Amino acid sequence: MKCVICKSQDIQRKKVEEEIKFGMDIVLVAVEALVCMNCGERYYTTNAMRKIESVRTKLKQKELEVQEVGKVLRAI
Repeated sequence: MKCVICKSQDIQRKKVEEEIKFGMDIVLVAVEALVCMNCGERYYTTNAMRKIESVRTKLKQKELEVQEVGKVLRAI
């Protein structure tokens, strides 16, 4: 496989965290993806995309339990 962005062939399977923005929050979803080691482009499998979409749907329907792992603070 060759990266469509930089044309590198150095693509490896990695565990990554995809970010889903939900209001003022960001939910991290752990999935496996192929990642270009040169430019960072990610290639998701069908199963990974289904998981991401499932989490997004459950968030909208308020059917997903999430755990707070940190805070982002803004100076006013």
